[in-house]
Amino acid sequence: MTAPDTVSPHGGSILDAKLTSGSLGGKTATPLAKTLGIVTVGDLLSHYPRRYVKRGELTALDQLPLGENVTIVAEVRTVKKRTMKSRNGSILEVSISDGQGFLTLTFFNQAWREAQLPVGARGIFTGKVSDYRGALQLAHPDYEMFDDIQLKDGAAATSKWLEQPIPIYPASSSISSWQIAKTVELILDGLGDVPDPVPADVADERGLLSYRQALELVHRPTKTSDWQRARDALRFHEAFVLQAALLEQRRLAHEHEAVPRVPKPGGFLERFDKQLAFTLTGDQQLVGREIADDMARNEPMNRLVQGEVGSGKTIVALRAMLATADSGGQSALLAPTEVLASQHLRSIVRALGPDLAAELVPTLHTGQMPTADRRKALLRMVSGQARIVVGTHALLGDKVTFYDLGLVVVDEQHRFGVDQRDDLRRKGATPPHVLVLTATPIPRTVAMTVFGDLDVSTIAELPAGRQGIETFVVPLAEKPTWSARIWTRMAEELALGRQAFVVCPAIDAAASEDPAGDEPVDEPAEAAGPARPVASVEAITALVKANPALAGARVAPLHGRMPSDEKEAVMRAFADGSLDIIVATTVIEVGVDVPNASTMVVMDAERFGVSQLHQLRGRVGRGGVPGLCLLVTNAELESVARQRVDAVASTLDGFELAQVDLELRREGNVLGRNQSGGKSSLRLLRVTSDGDLITDARMAASLIIDEDPGFGAHPALRQALDRRLREVEAEFLVKS
Repeated sequence: MTAPDTVSPHGGSILDAKLTSGSLGGKTATPLAKTLGIVTVGDLLSHYPRRYVKRGELTALDQLPLGENVTIVAEVRTVKKRTMKSRNGSILEVSISDGQGFLTLTFFNQAWREAQLPVGARGIFTGKVSDYRGALQLAHPDYEMFDDIQLKDGAAATSKWLEQPIPIYPASSSISSWQIAKTVELILDGLGDVPDPVPADVADERGLLSYRQALELVHRPTKTSDWQRARDALRFHEAFVLQAALLEQRRLAHEHEAVPRVPKPGGFLERFDKQLAFTLTGDQQLVGREIADDMARNEPMNRLVQGEVGSGKTIVALRAMLATADSGGQSALLAPTEVLASQHLRSIVRALGPDLAAELVPTLHTGQMPTADRRKALLRMVSGQARIVVGTHALLGDKVTFYDLGLVVVDEQHRFGVDQRDDLRRKGATPPHVLVLTATPIPRTVAMTVFGDLDVSTIAELPAGRQGIETFVVPLAEKPTWSARIWTRMAEELALGRQAFVVCPAIDAAASEDPAGDEPVDEPAEAAGPARPVASVEAITALVKANPALAGARVAPLHGRMPSDEKEAVMRAFADGSLDIIVATTVIEVGVDVPNASTMVVMDAERFGVSQLHQLRGRVGRGGVPGLCLLVTNAELESVARQRVDAVASTLDGFELAQVDLELRREGNVLGRNQSGGKSSLRLLRVTSDGDLITDARMAASLIIDEDPGFGAHPALRQALDRRLREVEAEFLVKS
């Protein structure tokens, strides 16, 4: 390997240089690219250590997680070689310790390692933790022993050597932490100066290190305060570049020209408002005014409306659609599932009433519709007859054309990738106004970090007349006999003429539907246990039908694998009271509105995220009937999975739950796969704790963009923004 030049062979920054362009051999560059996505010098230098250890410190071995790859510092205590009984060969067993616990390193037919692992030596060991006959072990681990220090240099040198932080990097089975560290050292040795995207006056005002200094000290600290100061600078650097990118996208979006969509006197919106049977809440009225003001301008609206479950976001969106229709335009509502799209269409038709519906021709377009129906829908869209179109991903198809698309409404935005939203927006002859809806409340720091280029409105107030929902955890791990009570309690609700949902994480024993939902679930093994099958629609439907307490109840399954017409028939039957119980997957998570449904039972609730459980609970208690939600879980007390379930039961406040959710979930999932297009784009920035820093960075970036809109006077920042916009992780910045 050779150190790289300070300038990319393509004439750009060294940070853009490919690691394969002479600086590294393929033996190192290939595993970095394949397993860690590290392709350029910039990728490598922003692959920061996840923690630091010292040669004088040992790792607490009793806290190691089974089944995970770990990197630890420990001391060799014993080395034993024995012959295998069943076949030829030997086993070398090395016991290492932190002074209290022990861990065994096992090597098969590698007796020569005995010389490398002398008793009393310390080193770094990495491998997957497994259990062998009740003892923790690492089979065939990688390791690097600490070099002996020459004591002739004195106690001070020894102490300094022992205290120097050693970076531990996120690694993989094909490249170890110390291999990454050596590669980083090689790159740093030839790096030279690096342009700093953060202007000197901004950094000086905050007492921050330069970008080059921070890179040096985060990777090669000589003392703890070095990497701490470096991280402070790099965290601000990350927030500053991200906010500058978001603010630039916001500015560019407002430079486009859109058609103002203003309601006219005596038009669709005025007629709709006159026939409304209820009064809009204060929040609905406020958000409605914000949307109306945006749509009256000749630049495209880009607004996110977040609202509590059942807060009436759909009515607010419908009023925006009617304003669009008043100006001669069409609106397209993109829904994540067929069930939700069909539900939206029924709700819109019902809300409009027969006269307005006849004039506006609300039209459904999904992929599973019969060919004749699809052709009819396409004709209505292209001719402009359908002023309101509701559909699934099928709306993104090449054959879908609009006469005058004026408004795009994306419901449950977290279920769509950024490319899909942008594809629909491109179907307008001029940029349409965009309204993004979510019933998943978003903490302020996430809204700033993920949706910083959108204006955010909030509907927290619930309509009057809601009876509320009681939520209880059914902890089968501690109270297995409570399982019978689930069904007798449901029977009591049915006896009052009410209806019930049962939600399962799987369709059948072999397959789950949307197992992660809107966020990955961290602990399926811990939560479910190896011997217990996952609750499935197939099994629970059979159980409910056979339960004596529910004798005579009309029960039907509902899941995404069913044909479109069957799903529609089940939902219609449930809505008109012909069914008592639906056993479903998360296809009923959002948008399904049956006021007579009082009971929600979520099986294996630990397999769902906090936001999903809150959404599911929101399917009941929507009318004059009080809601009951039973969260059935096998998760053990104190586990993170159980904390999620307990958190949902403890409050009905979705905004409080959103913060809890953020704190319980892995940081890498904050943006979510659909938002970032892959792994999280956040490296050091933590939205759970860096709210003040993000706000500060946004203010600093906004002052610069006000004075220098294209960043022409800030070439290093311009270069950093261009680099970030090229990354797959930052696709959402351009297209959300």
